[in-house]
Order: sequence, then C-alpha cells, then structure tokens
Amino acid sequence: METQTASIKKIALNYGVLLALLSIVLQVISYVLDAHIDRPWWLTVLQLLISVGVITYGIKAYKTENAGFLTIGQALKAGLAISLVAGIIAVVFNYIFMNYIDPDFVQKTLDFSREQMIEKNPNMPQEQIDTAMSMSAKFMSPLIMSAFAMIATLFFGFIISLFAGLIMKKNPPQQL
Repeated sequence: METQTASIKKIALNYGVLLALLSIVLQVISYVLDAHIDRPWWLTVLQLLISVGVITYGIKAYKTENAGFLTIGQALKAGLAISLVAGIIAVVFNYIFMNYIDPDFVQKTLDFSREQMIEKNPNMPQEQIDTAMSMSAKFMSPLIMSAFAMIATLFFGFIISLFAGLIMKKNPPQQL
C-alpha cells in the first residue's frame, strides 16, 4: 500500500501568496508611516517573524497532508517553493511600488544613503562620496534590486526551511 504525498504546489501557492500579501501589507504600512526609506529595526524583525511563521506553518501543513511524515528534503522543497512564490509576487509589487506608488523611491534612498555616509564619515572627500554614490546607483536599478530580492528571499527561505525541517522531521517507516 503506497502513501500519497502531499502537493507541494498547492502548499507553495497558498502559503506563498499569504507570505507575499503580509509582506506587501507591511511595506504599505512602512510607506504610510514614512519609514520605508530608513527602515527601522522593528520593521526588519517583523518581516522576519512573518516569514518564519508563514514558512513554518506551510511546512507543517505539508507534513499534516503527508500523513504526519516529513523529511528534511521535503521541508526544504516546500519552504523554498513558498519563498519562490512570495518572492515573485514581491518583485512584481516592488516594480509597481517603485514606478507608480513612489516613483522617487530610488532617489530618496540614494539621498538618504548620502546623508548617512556624510554623517558617519564627515571627513570623507567629495570624490569618494561621489564614487560610492555612483556605485550605489548602479545597484538600485530595478533588475539588480529584483535579483537581490529573489536571492535574499530564497536564502532566508532555505535557512528557515532547514531549521523547521530539522525540528519537524519525521521520516516515514521503511518498507521492505
């Protein structure tokens, strides 16, 4: 008698969309509070807690649908699939955000970075500041920002999934 494994696709879609929606709500709240440029520490912690919670619950749902069994590999697949769906939706939202909601976002971020650099290094020559700002501007292109966002989302999704998998691991019994 074979046991049917749960659908990672269904779990990834449900929990990936949930994670993306919660992340978007958090981003909108930070925008409304005008905290989206300097991003205070509590926003980062809250985003991390949301990610840990949603990915962990997604993996737990997968385990439940899989007759209570979960291997580390399955946990990684489920968690990374959730992260991938959430990351794709977040990249699309960020494109809309940066082009339509706050089209000055990149410039405001660069201006904030310049202010922080001058504040922390008041004796830095103008040439060095200009060079650093030029490099920062190159990394603020939508394509590069999207790539870094996807890499970060998948990296943290992998770490969260690994820990969740190690905690919830229950291998199916070996069949002869």
